[in-house]
Amino acid sequence: MHFFAAMAYSLESSKELESSISLQEITKEPVASIPNRYLCIDEEPSLLSEASLAPAIPTIDSKALVMEQTRGSELEKLHLTCKEWGIFQLVNHEVSSSIMEKLKYEIEKFYRLPLEEKMRYKVRPGDFEGYGQTAILHSQDQKGFDWADRFYMITNPLQRRKPHLLPQLPPSLRETLEVYLSELQKLAKVLLWSIADTLKIAREEVDKMFNDEDAMQSVRMTYYPPCPKPELVMGFRPHSDATAITILHQVNGVDGFQVKKDGVWIPVHFLPNAFVVNLGDILEISSNGLYKSIEHSATVNSSIERISIAMFFNPKFEAEVGPAASLVNQDNPPAFKTVKMEKLVKDYFSRKQDGKSFLEHLRISKGKRPQ
Repeated sequence: MHFFAAMAYSLESSKELESSISLQEITKEPVASIPNRYLCIDEEPSLLSEASLAPAIPTIDSKALVMEQTRGSELEKLHLTCKEWGIFQLVNHEVSSSIMEKLKYEIEKFYRLPLEEKMRYKVRPGDFEGYGQTAILHSQDQKGFDWADRFYMITNPLQRRKPHLLPQLPPSLRETLEVYLSELQKLAKVLLWSIADTLKIAREEVDKMFNDEDAMQSVRMTYYPPCPKPELVMGFRPHSDATAITILHQVNGVDGFQVKKDGVWIPVHFLPNAFVVNLGDILEISSNGLYKSIEHSATVNSSIERISIAMFFNPKFEAEVGPAASLVNQDNPPAFKTVKMEKLVKDYFSRKQDGKSFLEHLRISKGKRPQ
């Protein structure tokens, strides 16, 4: 799950792209062996937590964040969660279950369309938005593909929308997505305000960076087909998001999302109608390291498909991203460089994803002053 997620990947040649545009198509017939480009057996093995012993990620109550009598205690809980976890399940939000059910129906219907119809939205040469498969940036010898098909689009600012993508979707999917995007935009604003309150940052600073017209938002719908040997592949390889926050919805209720805490991978079991919200690198930078972005990945299932939709929320391109001025002083110097959002995006997607390595790239070494 990350900002301009598809930009972190590079597609192979057009000929190769045409032959591998849809993993869903490849897996319609039994897969005798896993194609080399999907194998990840050379990577460092993950230390998995036993399901019975794995701690549950914290839960934050959306209504409690806005009700006067409960707001104080819920903000304190949010503060501790952002410090210790960087991820939480959000319950009692105001996105209706009917919208979420309609979205589930429409996304599943989209992925059942014939390939030639989905190909209308395929990623075009030199672009990163659209439908298709993607491979890790700088991947060598035709490897680095995740076991997934994705449809990624920028949705805000409106002038950045590609005319051949969201505007040309089947009407029922487009209309449902528009409602969902609007609801999550409102939800994200409440969350960002609440996080600012826990850091004692003025809401005006949040509104300046995340105004509704210019703030960068994008969506990714992901289809993870069943895999006969799921231990040999990854649905999404380990990374942290270069976002402020990411809001994830597990569309068809199939688990597979996991997070890394204290060196151990913990499976996340979604609560009914809950969203999973994870903090990205931008919030870790803005909080001067007080809050943590979370490293996460996705596994796949041997017998059933998994579908998810992620919304990514970021400052406007012109914003400067760095430690909040109110959190920096002589006793607490800036831990990260301040950079333009546009430069941060370009730098992030010019590097291979590897856990939280990009964040370390922006960290100021002790004893050094920011330029």
